[in-house]
Amino acid sequence: MFSLKEKNAVITGAGSGIGKAVALLLAKQGARVFAVDLNEEQSLATVKEIEAAGGKASAHAVDVSHQAAVQQVFAVVPKVDIVVNSAGVSHVGTVETTQETDFDRLYNVNVKGVYNSLFAAIPLMKKSGGGVIVNMSSIAALVGIPDRFAYSMTKGAVMAMTLSVAKDYIQHGIRCNCISPARVHTPFVDGFLKKNYPGKEQEMFDKLSKTQPIGRMAKPEEIAGLILYLCSDEASFITGCDYPIDGGFVKLNN
Repeated sequence: MFSLKEKNAVITGAGSGIGKAVALLLAKQGARVFAVDLNEEQSLATVKEIEAAGGKASAHAVDVSHQAAVQQVFAVVPKVDIVVNSAGVSHVGTVETTQETDFDRLYNVNVKGVYNSLFAAIPLMKKSGGGVIVNMSSIAALVGIPDRFAYSMTKGAVMAMTLSVAKDYIQHGIRCNCISPARVHTPFVDGFLKKNYPGKEQEMFDKLSKTQPIGRMAKPEEIAGLILYLCSDEASFITGCDYPIDGGFVKLNN
């Protein structure tokens, strides 16, 4: 089950965190991975890890907010079977504390970056008879999260784009879904705590972990497992859906 042999998978944000976990798992299941990341060193590290395990991959240092650069990546993919849009940035702030530069930065990566990938991938998928797209939304698109004004805006847009693409291209054999994680323990979280809570990293980590009813943050590998399922033929009847993967956050936080 969940074999991706002979499949090509373009994964943005593949240099770290969830994107890296997805790249490693999809490669393990047989996919040839095109690892896209702004950080060339990190994308190369992901590729080396895949190759060391016997998989196939190539690294592509790309700013997903630049459409031409994104299109250049897709132009070298023999056949686009899978796209996982995992690249993203975050921001802490209300509407009053979110500056225009902050808003533009989040929009350019989290919204325009997904659009650029969809814009490049969908014509190629149509020509080849279909494909699978998984976008990274967030529980911030489903419930009100304090001090996440711009971030929540972008993830709501991702969810809306997912539904639109699923509807518009269902007759072309293209499936499009998104997932909505709660907090996931990634290097971003560690960096955020170090920057904002020096000396109190562990205390704040425990506090943030407990905001999930299950009592902990997710592991990137757990998020990757759900993405693998949605990308596989076993999920061929699923499109236009969002999957919260949140330790009970949305439904059980009373």
